Amino acid sequence: MLLAVLQPPAMAGDYRIAVVDPNRVVEQSPQYEAARDALQREVEERERTLREQQEQIASLQSKLERDGALMSENEVQRLQNDIRSRTRRLKYARDEFQEDFALRQNELRTKLGRQVQEVVVELAKEQKIDLILSDGLVYSNPRIDISDLVIERLKAEFENKAELEKK
Repeated sequence: MLLAVLQPPAMAGDYRIAVVDPNRVVEQSPQYEAARDALQREVEERERTLREQQEQIASLQSKLERDGALMSENEVQRLQNDIRSRTRRLKYARDEFQEDFALRQNELRTKLGRQVQEVVVELAKEQKIDLILSDGLVYSNPRIDISDLVIERLKAEFENKAELEKK
């Protein structure tokens, strides 16, 4: 009786098994490139603003070093306070920027991960694959790797979406 429980319901030859390399799929998908480009565009404006603020602080520090001896004590104090205040605001803005960037990266990664998952399940059903393995593999025969099929499907979906957006 115990042997019947441990014995699989069918012979191993009746199962279809495949492997997907999620890193390769993500990195080679057009969705990844589009998301990376969109994130880069979002980041560029904020980086430019932060650089401008840093340059303003550097300019004020140069002014203090250059003209400090000629300024009244009140003017020197006011300028030092302005520099400290701007430096604090810049540090806060940088921290906020880094946090926002990390959150946005995670959002995009999660969205793309869901998309890849949907395509993998879709392919598994179409090709009657019983088991698809992914992370943590030590070895897999390249003939059971369906990563290229997933990438091709993602490319097709990306192109279809682009065509629909043009209309």
